[in-house]
Amino acid sequence: MTRDASILFTPFQLGDLHLNNRLVMAPLTRNRATKGTDAPNDLNARYYRQRATAGLIITEATQISQQGQGYIWTPGIYTEAQVEGWTKVTEAVHGAAGKIFIQLWHVGRVSHVSLQPGGAPPVAPSAIPSQTKTFIGTGFAETSEPRALETGEISGIVTDYVRAAENAKRAGFDGIEIHGANGYLIDQFLKDGVNKRTDRYGQSIENRARFALEVTDAILTVWDKSRVGIRLSPVSPANNAIDSNPAAIFSYLVAQLSARKLAYIHVVEGATGGPRDNVPFDFQALRKAFAGAYIANNNYTRDLAIDTLQNNHADLIAFGKLFIANPDLVERLRRNAPLNTPKQDSFYGGGAEGYTDYPALDEPALSE
Repeated sequence: MTRDASILFTPFQLGDLHLNNRLVMAPLTRNRATKGTDAPNDLNARYYRQRATAGLIITEATQISQQGQGYIWTPGIYTEAQVEGWTKVTEAVHGAAGKIFIQLWHVGRVSHVSLQPGGAPPVAPSAIPSQTKTFIGTGFAETSEPRALETGEISGIVTDYVRAAENAKRAGFDGIEIHGANGYLIDQFLKDGVNKRTDRYGQSIENRARFALEVTDAILTVWDKSRVGIRLSPVSPANNAIDSNPAAIFSYLVAQLSARKLAYIHVVEGATGGPRDNVPFDFQALRKAFAGAYIANNNYTRDLAIDTLQNNHADLIAFGKLFIANPDLVERLRRNAPLNTPKQDSFYGGGAEGYTDYPALDEPALSE
């Protein structure tokens, strides 16, 4: 088969939403929310507007509550100031003819007491430390020892998701992505290496999937199913969340999500930001089991994206780091032009440098 790049730029109908191309900006934590309020600001609005030529933007992970926060200066969607800040972002993206979903996030155990309400321990399905690091402003620090959630507390977190989904609608988003990946709270419930519960949220596949499905069902009371997707990472070891039989739990979960007619599943294929073949896994089995769109993610190149779409192995391709360094990534891929190199030392925290100052193809620096 001759490789034909035009497939990247064909329109796609995502539920009732028309996308101009098959290129998705993946969620990217950048730690540049307003200090003190965790509200998005004018700089954030500019950053997203610069990248509005993506068929769909998925925002950086956004905490549904203070308890859900795991890193300093990440944005929330649970206060009025945060809703107002996100409204600036959605207006900027829509003004540039873009589409934008918000990714709703609860980090679970991947947090630090300095970020938690009253300095409390982070929460998790089970009291097992993640043994990873988080960003707390002075640099990276070991995550704090979590405590296991009481069964009666879980419904309150589901309520926080509902409130966040309502706030996202008020802020003008086009839809919701549920963050069910990368070792955060939903993924922690799914994976038996982390979830050692003996109540209705633990042990069996159906029980471990219960929290993910309760969150999904609750959000579907606020948003139409055509405007809701979920991100999953079946075999990523991110934040030390692993499962002994990922094919079983994720086959069950995806079948349940398909029955709910969600708009898409967004799948991290392999290890997040790492090898795509870290663990043998049939990602196409998930694609075939899901009635909606399949967004493929993880270390995609232009050629791999073209091949994947041409072989009908995905409907959309999500790019992460390439969108950090190339606000005009869509046009660069169209022309097969050279790509800017991401500056990793400016990924987390800071100001405009390494954020909104990457040059576009035809100008020395992007402007408003």
